[in-house]
Amino acid sequence: MPVDVLVGLQWGDEGKGKIVDVLAPTYDVVARFQGGPNAGHTLTFDGTKHVLHQVPSGIFHPHIINVVGNGVVLDPVVFRQELKKLTDRGVNWGQNLYISRKAQLILPSHRALDRISEEARGGSKIGSTLKGIGPTYQDKIGRTGLRVGDILLPDFQERYQEAVSRHTTIAEFHGRGLEIEEFEADFFSAVEFLSTLQLTDTEYLLNDLLRQGKNVLAEGAQGSMLDIDFGTYPYVTSSSTIVAGACTGLGIAPRHIDKVYGISKAYCTRVGSGPFPTELHDEVGEQIRQAGREFGSTTGRPRRCGWIDLPALRYSIMLNGVTEIHLMKADVLDEFDEIRVCTHYQMPNGDKTDHMPDHGDLEKLTPVYESLPGWRTNLQEITDPQALPQELKDYVHFLEQHLEVPISIVSVGPDRVSTLHMA
Repeated sequence: MPVDVLVGLQWGDEGKGKIVDVLAPTYDVVARFQGGPNAGHTLTFDGTKHVLHQVPSGIFHPHIINVVGNGVVLDPVVFRQELKKLTDRGVNWGQNLYISRKAQLILPSHRALDRISEEARGGSKIGSTLKGIGPTYQDKIGRTGLRVGDILLPDFQERYQEAVSRHTTIAEFHGRGLEIEEFEADFFSAVEFLSTLQLTDTEYLLNDLLRQGKNVLAEGAQGSMLDIDFGTYPYVTSSSTIVAGACTGLGIAPRHIDKVYGISKAYCTRVGSGPFPTELHDEVGEQIRQAGREFGSTTGRPRRCGWIDLPALRYSIMLNGVTEIHLMKADVLDEFDEIRVCTHYQMPNGDKTDHMPDHGDLEKLTPVYESLPGWRTNLQEITDPQALPQELKDYVHFLEQHLEVPISIVSVGPDRVSTLHMA
């Protein structure tokens, strides 16, 4: 059976968690392939909001195997907190959650280094979530990191101290101390808890399941425009957020990949620093922010808001080989008389382009818009796609024509039931 992959097409926060939850009942396995607790996947059902950071979004379905892949960086403290909340809500995760032995561990000193490094940047901050993600991936690439499987070794404490010693040297270079002593007891308690879970070589688990005919949904975090290679570098995350990351982050071959679900909002948002061509600094941007409750589910930071950006979407679609698009939060635009769409960029010399340039050039470009009429309808009251207002249908058709990919789902509210499958 195939592996279908779900990726964000913008700068993250597109609503991937909800779509995984909606699609999950048709899959045997949901596997998370990159990122860490800097992700926040929000799911709403039965009137309750759930936010997941490291646990795969299929965890609410008892029949689904949930896998934390080797490409993930795992914070044991946050992971234990997540699982406790799930237990408190009656979710029995004990038998269907597996963690890769090869996933990297986020240490308290990684979080400290993240803060120290960001503060040292002064006015050129990346906009890090300060969860220790970047320093952990740095150690992974530098071949000095600790992995989940290491916690089972008799010399784990010694390995931990060696890592802290290295990190202390880096902190001292900045004239700072790590100041992690108060966090270490909680960390080691969480590590002991982690050691009781199903830690395994998940690359074997997943490939065995594929051979058994099981189908897998691979779940990414962040968005394609934050990819370490193809995003708006250096204002990106530290991992590969595109489809290619599913292969390296889970240990599956490219030949297994079938469908690629690309998730996009009906508008656009970004958290942290970096270029954002369609960003709105006016009352319209604030109206989108308030209507969409655009505040980070992990950090609580207000998100930057703007109109949808088709050159950026086309770029992400190309990189990922997207086979269908799921358009999220269309209801946020219910009150607008006019919906604007960026179709091209205008370069400083006056020429137009529909290509996504490097971020240095991106900051010099001006978005070129087309305007479409708004629908002025409460979409959350609609359960039949045929009942959608014509203006929204026209908006969807306009996007499909320009992106050359079908939009198969339109989300009109946060709940599971507010998910319309288009004909």
